[in-house]
Parts: sequence; C-alpha cells; structure tokens
Amino acid sequence: MLTKVFAAALQGIDATLITIEVNSQKGCGFSLVGLPDSAVRESQQRIFAAFDVLGINFPNADILVNMAPADIRKEGSAYDLPLSIGILTSVGILPYQLLEEYMLIGELGLDGRLMPIRGALPIAIRARELGFKGIILPYQNAREAAVVNNLTILGAENLSQVVKFFKGVEKSLIPTIMNTRKEFYSHQQEFEEDFADVKGQDNVKRAMEIAAAGSHNLLLVGSPGSGKSMLAKRLPSILPPLSLAESLETTKIHSVAGKLGKEGGLIYHRPFRNPHHTISTVAMTGGGSYPQPGEISLAHNGILFLDELPEFKRDVLEVLRQPLEDRHISISRVRTQIDYPASFMFVAAMNPCPCGYYNHPTHPCVCSPGQVQKYMSRISGPLMDRIDIQIEVTPVPFEELSSQRASEPSCVIRERVIKARKIQEERYKDIPHVHCNAQMTPKLLNLFAQPDSAGLQLLKTAMQRLNLSARAYDRILKVARTIADLEGSKLVQSHHLAEAIGYRNLDREDWAG
Repeated sequence: MLTKVFAAALQGIDATLITIEVNSQKGCGFSLVGLPDSAVRESQQRIFAAFDVLGINFPNADILVNMAPADIRKEGSAYDLPLSIGILTSVGILPYQLLEEYMLIGELGLDGRLMPIRGALPIAIRARELGFKGIILPYQNAREAAVVNNLTILGAENLSQVVKFFKGVEKSLIPTIMNTRKEFYSHQQEFEEDFADVKGQDNVKRAMEIAAAGSHNLLLVGSPGSGKSMLAKRLPSILPPLSLAESLETTKIHSVAGKLGKEGGLIYHRPFRNPHHTISTVAMTGGGSYPQPGEISLAHNGILFLDELPEFKRDVLEVLRQPLEDRHISISRVRTQIDYPASFMFVAAMNPCPCGYYNHPTHPCVCSPGQVQKYMSRISGPLMDRIDIQIEVTPVPFEELSSQRASEPSCVIRERVIKARKIQEERYKDIPHVHCNAQMTPKLLNLFAQPDSAGLQLLKTAMQRLNLSARAYDRILKVARTIADLEGSKLVQSHHLAEAIGYRNLDREDWAG
C-alpha cells in the first residue's frame, strides 16, 4: 500500500515541504531513498526499537521509502516521526484519512519518546502557508510553534499518543494555544543593566545615544578599566523595542539554531551577542556540515559586540565586511546556497595600544609610536570604514565616581531614541530595505543629509585641518543626520556636523603619530 506523509526541511531560516512516500509489499526489507544523510538512514533502528517498546507488532513487509523532492538533501533526525507514521499506515495498522491534514516532525528516542527539534517555528509557518490544518511535533516545541495562528498545534510526548490520535482516540493530543499579539504587546521588557548606574562618561553616553538612534556602528577605544564593556552592555537598554515582525524574524533565526530554550515562544528583546575573540570564521558567519546561523545572524535586529577587537583573527574580522554592507550573509555549498539575514548594529571595544595606556591622562604608555601603529593596523581600513562613530573612553575622575549626582536613566534616553527612530521610519517609509540613517545610500544622503553652504565649508575645513580621510565624508553626514533627528531639525546644520566630526578620531592621520 502506498502512503504519503508530509514533513519539512530547513533551508536557511525557511522551511520547504518534504513528501514522504512509503510503499509496502510482501517480503522483508527496508530501503530509504531521496538523498537522506546518515542521521536519516539511521532512523530505521530508532523507529523499530520504538515500535518494540510500545508493543506494536510489526508485520514482515518489504518497505520502500522515498523522500521527495529528491534533489534536496534531507538532514537530521527530525524525520523519525513522519517515517514511523508512514510505515504504520502503509502496512495497515493506522488509517490514512487524517494524514493529508497534518504535517509531522520529530525525533524518536528508543523508548518512543519524542525529542525536541530545531526550526519548529519556520516549519509551522510553512505548514500554514501550504494550507495544512495542523502540525504534530514534540511537546517541547509546541509553544514555539503556537506563535503561528490559524494552525492547530499538537504537541506529543511520545509516539503512542500520535498513534492514538490517528486511530481517533479522543483527547490523545491537546492543542496548544497562544495569543501571540496579546502576549507580545503585554510583555514588559526589563533590563538589569541601566545607564543610571554609570558615573560620568557623558560624552560616551551621548555618542551611544546617537548610535542607537541611527543604528550606527560604534567603536569604543580606551585604556583597561575605563568602562568600555560596561557601557556596551547597557546599550540594549536604550534601543527601540522590537516590532512584532522583527520579533518573528529574530525568533525564526534562533529557532533554526536551536537557541530558544525550553520555554520557546517569541523573543521580545533585541539580541546582544558577545562572542569570544577565539571564535572561528564559520561560527561567526554560519555554515558547517549541517548549516546553521552564525553569530552575525543570531545578532540580527540587535547588537554584535566584539570586545578586545584587535585580538580577533584577521580573517574573522574581514569576513564581517560584506554582511555589514549588505545586511545578509550568503553561504554557498555544492548543491545549494543558503542566505541568512544579518542586519545588526556592530559595536566593538579595544585598547589604544599593546600596553593599553596610550593617551591615558595619568598612566604613562610604554609603547613606541611604531608599536601603537602596528596594533591599530590589526583593524583594516575597509572594516574601520564601516564604523560610523569612533569614541575615546577615558577613565572617570575620582570626583565623578564619588559624586552622589544621579545619572540619567536608560528609560529617558530610550524615549529620545524612539522619537528619532519614528522620524526616520516616516522619512524612509516608501524606500525598500532602508529603515534608519545608517542604511542610507549616497543617493539618499543627497536627498536628506546635504548641509548648507556654511556646513559644507565647515566639513571641508575639518577634513583639511584634522587630516580626516575621504572615507569619513559619508559617515559624518549620516551621523549628522541622526543628531539633527534627535534635535528635531529637518535640516543638517553646522553644529550637527561639528559634533559628527568629533566622532571620527581614528580617521586622523596624526593618530598614534
């Protein structure tokens, strides 16, 4: 008897339909075709062991399984559940009437338990798009999949429950229901880290507010103990909240990577990824034998923070250049190409020299000018070109550390950032793929960020006197546009440009000279 069961395969952060055809005839054998990997081929042992534990008498039969389309490689153990149900239906143990209404996905343990899988959310989204009534999957993934409305989500603890469901046993599987919009909009985000705890550093906090308002890349340069990492970890507390669309997209990426944890559900806060400097290129960009999103994709719609930037491998840093520009990463394989989104805010921190005390107000630096230049050259010009704001972080004087004056809390700063972002959303509402000032193209700069004649003269003078590089021109205009938005000004004025110029310290040719 020929039976069809429906499952899904992950391709990037999306899912594609897999039709599992099972044909049984008289005989004794098991064949699996359709480009399965070793984990899929091993499913036979897991399935038959689960049948034995559950007391399912499996008749002698020659079983042929085809996984279509055959040109897509089937990877992982998530096909155990649809394969087992297809086999039981093919040999007449289960009726076939309900099979066309449900998509099935899940890994089997030897005792018949269903184990959690990766990518339940994009699979559920695909099931709804294809018109399935529901999806049956491990109960650990039910809450994650329940984010998708207009789709029946049936979480099962073991194979026995699924078998009873297809036999028509009432309440063998209970639907998981979640009001996605209500839960999303009622969720109040709280931050453990707050700018109210930061003493002094007003100029750095101002630079971070501008960076958050325009989604500008940011580099903090300062001596050890000056507070670079502490400040960077508080940056998420002033970013605008995720929209529902951004939350769904971010959750899909973390679902595919298996990073949602036991609770599942939506991700409500912007990601903050802080990889160690020993990270490999594949871990940073994504890929591998079984392609998964890397750190730059896990930081999508959030922040990628690289502490001790010069300590990262050169090839790891250079591979960031393309996603910083294109906001996605393409991973090519022999049979396919996978695209992962990578629209993140790049934040980095570093010492100014090997000893860490170059330009320190009190601690002498023991490095020669050549050593300082060599250390700074670990960050290539093209990568530095993609960092809009470069700010020096100096140690906080004792008087400010011991001051009882209250610092401005993150919630107040965040309100100003949200107001500036709304201005940008309105400005770019009819322009595809542009949502903030950092994403402006040269054409948009001419439309929205051109200063008046006085501003142009100031910019020309600054570039000549401070020996700023030519690559700083566009970055200064983008940052100036954001400063104007924070002020509520429709035009980019001279004082906006003057402040933006001050955030290009490392472009000076006399740096470390």
